Amino acid sequence: MVDIAARVWNHKWKIDPIVRSLIDTDFYKLLMCQSVFRNKPETQVTFSLINRSKHIPLADLIDEGELREQLDHIRSLSLSRGESTWLRGNTFYGKRQMFRPDFMEWFEGLRLPPYHLERVGDQYELTFEGSWPEVMLWEIPALAVLMELRGRAVLDRMGKFELQVLYARGMTRVWEKIEELREIQNLSIADFGTRRRHSFLWQDWCVQAMQEGLGSAFTGTSNCKIAMDREVEAIGTNAHELPMVYAALAEDDAALAQAPYDVLQDWQDEHDGNLRIILPDTYGTQGFLDNAPDWLASWTGIRIDSGDPATAAQIAIDWWTSRGEDPSTKRLIFSDGLDVAKIKELHRQFAGKVTASFGWGTLLTNDFRGLTPDDALAPFSLVCKAVAANGRPTVKLSDNPNKAMGPQSEIDRYKRVFDVGDQTAQKVIV
Repeated sequence: MVDIAARVWNHKWKIDPIVRSLIDTDFYKLLMCQSVFRNKPETQVTFSLINRSKHIPLADLIDEGELREQLDHIRSLSLSRGESTWLRGNTFYGKRQMFRPDFMEWFEGLRLPPYHLERVGDQYELTFEGSWPEVMLWEIPALAVLMELRGRAVLDRMGKFELQVLYARGMTRVWEKIEELREIQNLSIADFGTRRRHSFLWQDWCVQAMQEGLGSAFTGTSNCKIAMDREVEAIGTNAHELPMVYAALAEDDAALAQAPYDVLQDWQDEHDGNLRIILPDTYGTQGFLDNAPDWLASWTGIRIDSGDPATAAQIAIDWWTSRGEDPSTKRLIFSDGLDVAKIKELHRQFAGKVTASFGWGTLLTNDFRGLTPDDALAPFSLVCKAVAANGRPTVKLSDNPNKAMGPQSEIDRYKRVFDVGDQTAQKVIV
């Protein structure tokens, strides 16, 4: 077992690059990347860092030189032979050769494109521009670097024994959560914590703890490298990025209204079974499902990622029923701001109605709340999103207006096209 406190204390050894592999990323990014490589390879996009927690002055906490060093290291990475063999030959979601030979040949030759970094006040402006398949792979490593460098800035103030106590307390907290989750019958839970983790070593430790503590109830991790190293399932499907870019490419309002369904038609052409999971909240869950084509009702499940999860779950159940489907045969994946109490309550509320699954993110892999002075390690909301496609701004509405993004004029247009009325704002936890 790695002594994380000792490794943190000895960061000067330079043995712990924050991102150590191109597959130190979420599985859904690779699945989406293959889809984009096939369907929209020439699309030009811009991704940008967005710190929703403005009270965290990243540029004051993180040295620009160290940030550039970590980003430059990521640009030097390429797939190892073992990583390529794992992607080419492993079985994912019951399917061998998930990744096509043409995609793998491209990925094996990939180096991530340049970045643009600038300090603006007490924040960093970090952007990536270029072809969509290349640029999209910056999202997860960029977030991991910023999150871990912020954590290191806090940890650098601490002594050796203080670090040991901090990690002992953090490990105890994770294990106590696992002990609570053991009480849930028929639990299905995965690690979704890569993008806002405390560190790679800490995420790896959390995955091992979940393996030992939960057994078969722990279904896998979104992190491809950890999945490979720990021999667990790589978990993930698709994300808001796809409908956001497809929508930005739409030539008129009619094409805009159709764009989210075009995304899933392309996805259906490539995947079946448990990879056919709908993420309906990009432009409002209710409207998306009301206008969805009948063929989508046969998909395996729905992921709920914003708004009130119980409300969204009931909307999904009612929709399946209205389309002649049996909700008890369907899967709901809850993935927004989860911690133990919310997991227990949602499982209790929907047991027997659907198959409830949980993608546990930041509050698994980055919960040091209350363990440092001034709560300096408390998790915060940092995202890296596609903000433009072929020169047009992207928009996200969400079921939570606090997660909306895009120019206000375009937000208003999208609300009109997708018939999104008043929304209830929810606190963005992470």
